[in-house]
Amino acid sequence: METVTPFKEAIDEIKENGADAAKFCYQCGKCDTVCPWNRVRTFSMRKLIREATFGLTEIEHEEIWRCTTCGLCAQQCPRDVKQIVNMVALRKFATGYGVFPAAVKSVRTVTANLVADGNPFGEARTKRADWAEGLSVKTFAEGMEVLYFPGCYLSYDPRLKKVAVATVNILNKAGVDFGILDPKENCCGESIRKTGNESLFKHLARENIKTWIENGVKKIVVSSPHCYHTFKNEYPEEFKVNFEVIHIAQYLFELINEGRLSISKEYGKKITYHDPCYLGRHNGIYAEPRETLKKIPGLELNEMAESRENSLCCGGGGGRIWIETPKSDRFSNLRLEQALETGAEVLVTACPYCITNFEDSRIVLNYDDVIQVKDITEIIQEVI
Repeated sequence: METVTPFKEAIDEIKENGADAAKFCYQCGKCDTVCPWNRVRTFSMRKLIREATFGLTEIEHEEIWRCTTCGLCAQQCPRDVKQIVNMVALRKFATGYGVFPAAVKSVRTVTANLVADGNPFGEARTKRADWAEGLSVKTFAEGMEVLYFPGCYLSYDPRLKKVAVATVNILNKAGVDFGILDPKENCCGESIRKTGNESLFKHLARENIKTWIENGVKKIVVSSPHCYHTFKNEYPEEFKVNFEVIHIAQYLFELINEGRLSISKEYGKKITYHDPCYLGRHNGIYAEPRETLKKIPGLELNEMAESRENSLCCGGGGGRIWIETPKSDRFSNLRLEQALETGAEVLVTACPYCITNFEDSRIVLNYDDVIQVKDITEIIQEVI
């Protein structure tokens, strides 16, 4: 693996995008207006962009680590200023020099875990497929229809393992010929890339790509929007390789429409659906999860005030899932309140980061008995 050093490319990106910002940004402040951080504290993306433009940003400051890369500012910017690229470039620079504010020290631990074990939790690689024990799950072999790539959270986190189990039960029910890679699976690398560690991202990516090629992988089903975005958009761009990648929310819709999966039970509850940033805003996947849920008899789907392209970020993107956020600063608390305003009994989503943050907010807000948080696969598992 490449050694992490101060990145020349980071400096070049800061200069290039800083020049773009100087040319295009006219300080309208729309980025600040839509940024979810300004719901919980004072934060100025406009200020950071201006400082980056003129080389005044302090990489020791925690502010450059706040951006969750949710994409709201980029979506609303009238001048196409590349806010996310700028923030990641500044983090590359800080990471290259090993500069981490106290609140971001956890990134060091995550980095070490990824280097040693291929996952951010520091769990043994040999335990990556323990969640599948007792299930009808095969090791992927060439010629199988799809590779199921659960990702790190679903492999190791006790709450998210339930999502992996639900997904496997659905795939088996639909008669999909699939397998998993067991210990050969590595983290997709997306979150560590967003913290600025480009070399570690490339190392993890190369390991995954090598494994897929050696095992004859053609089609990959993923549970995380972050894996989806990385495999579909970043691996092809960076390494010039293309694999067919589909998110489970899309695949459910496909399986039902093809008649391979049948819904046979009612689900008599009111729900609302949360659009994960990296499934919705970054990749435009809004219809499939909703259309799938609407096919369930008895289910009542009510939209939150901010949905689809205006969905409120849970706070976990941009590597923030590994950084402790004070209770008062959590976007997920606000989102849970929005969900309750719809009268929903269940908040449904399709992202492990979102589920993790919403489950945490349920505890913080004492809403354990008020609303449930479920992945879309957990709903489907109950009605097939």
